Amino acid sequence: MSARITASVFTSHVPAIGVAIDQGKTGETYWQPLFAGFEPARAWIRENPPDAVILVYNDHANAFGLEMIPTFALGLAASYEPADEGWGPRPVPTVHGHPELAAHIAHSVIQQDFDLTLVNEMTVDHGLTVPLSIMFGQPPAWPCPVVPLAVNVVQYPVPSGRRCLQLGQAIRRAVESFDNDLNVQIWGTGGMSHQLQGPRAGLINQPWDKAFMDRLIADPAGLAGMPHIDYVREAGSEGIELVMWLIARGAMADCADVADPAGRADSAAPTVVHRLYHVPASNTAVGQLILEDHS
Repeated sequence: MSARITASVFTSHVPAIGVAIDQGKTGETYWQPLFAGFEPARAWIRENPPDAVILVYNDHANAFGLEMIPTFALGLAASYEPADEGWGPRPVPTVHGHPELAAHIAHSVIQQDFDLTLVNEMTVDHGLTVPLSIMFGQPPAWPCPVVPLAVNVVQYPVPSGRRCLQLGQAIRRAVESFDNDLNVQIWGTGGMSHQLQGPRAGLINQPWDKAFMDRLIADPAGLAGMPHIDYVREAGSEGIELVMWLIARGAMADCADVADPAGRADSAAPTVVHRLYHVPASNTAVGQLILEDHS
């Protein structure tokens, strides 16, 4: 039996969420409503534990500096230590990789004409560890291996939404050709609307964020055509992180046909099992979405 992608998880990776968890502040008045909102996702993953997670995120100048910024970087290592982001590494477990699955994805996706950067050693910052904490809490060890996929959304030019959707399609084909019985989830992280600098610092656009989630569910191919300027104008300079959600969405069965990115006639749309939108967390809008696959 081959591996299969059974679900996609989409979540913001706000660093302050990690700080609240690490410092035991999740029950405070400011944070309690957000963490209550995460509870259905945590209950779901307890009932639907993955054998492996492909986690799409962006590095924040920790593993990669301005000297070298790969567009798509796939981690092949056996383990990844939490990065020191200026105040010491987060007190979370080492992230264990899945070198066999990662190597297979690398081979398959590169043969599908994607030029991945292959990374055998790197640290992982809050972009990857905060989503793990959101979904799994504070375990002594993360409950499954993780294949990191770092995407450049920091230095322009960044990949188009359509290219991200296509990469998700390619990843699905790679996973389905892996000769191992694995239940794989793919997570898209980052966003939602936020801007960290300039006159619009603190920008949050709730109507745009909610419309983005609607289109991600119902019209991923159309959403993939949205130009970058729309993300920046409507969701702030850091809102461009949301293109990473399209990688996870592209890996769902209804997006799998190469010839028709809108989907396959024989593949049902995924089931929405959880949806959350909360403002603010720090100075950011937080979104979370779980889609179960039907293939």
